Amino acid sequence: MRVGVLALQGAFIEHEHKLQALAVEPVEVRMPEDLLGLDGLIIPGGESTTIGKLATAYGLVEPLRDFAQHKPTWGTCAGMIFLAKDIGIDRQPILGVMDITVNRNAFGRQIDSFERDLVMPALGAQPYHAIFIRAPIVTRAGDGVEVLATLDDGRIVAVRQRHLLATAFHPELTDDLRLHRLFVDGIGKDQHS
Repeated sequence: MRVGVLALQGAFIEHEHKLQALAVEPVEVRMPEDLLGLDGLIIPGGESTTIGKLATAYGLVEPLRDFAQHKPTWGTCAGMIFLAKDIGIDRQPILGVMDITVNRNAFGRQIDSFERDLVMPALGAQPYHAIFIRAPIVTRAGDGVEVLATLDDGRIVAVRQRHLLATAFHPELTDDLRLHRLFVDGIGKDQHS
């Protein structure tokens, strides 16, 4: 199995390490041709505006959109913003493939970062320790979007829609492999369906 990690900016190396721990070959994606032959793709956290500008400069927006419409794709933090259909502004390039509305930087600045244990039934009974850094929040989940986790106040921080996964936090910064395993297992199911 070969899973791409968008390597324009942000925490892509940490995602590569998690994939390697699951015996999955990571492939850094910087150009459209890097998407060829991939089984899935992770769009990491970082700065969503910068990722959008770089994806535009490298001619990646349309190839990424086409890939995400057909193959398993997971966006973490900035990647969640990049996947969303609506982020409340028009001037930033996004893929617009996941039927969610996202509020960028919903928790404020870097100093407002925090950690929480989340109940995520899709991962089992043990809580998932999530790290939020300038995190977005899902303010609307459309038809067919499954909510995987919320904060105690009900704000949505993890969603799945068919072969798409999005998390407002940074799973690559923890030792917990369960979300990466959930994504990789989903790729395996997608290949056999």
